[in-house]
Amino acid sequence: MENPYEKVQTNILSRIIANVERLNQSVTTMNQELSGINGKNKNIEIIGQICENYNNSIQFNLEATGNKRPPF
Repeated sequence: MENPYEKVQTNILSRIIANVERLNQSVTTMNQELSGINGKNKNIEIIGQICENYNNSIQFNLEATGNKRPPF
């Protein structure tokens, strides 16, 4: 005797499989975009570190030469 719900179950499974494939494609695309964003953020982080090191160097030199003044 055949399962009366077999056709319905097959249709549901095929829809689930199609949705999972679309979800997988979307996640792959999102991962690629996030990878690009992380690369750009790394450059910004490096620039921030350079600015911070420059500021620390300026502060040290001003203190060493006695030219440091209080803020306005």
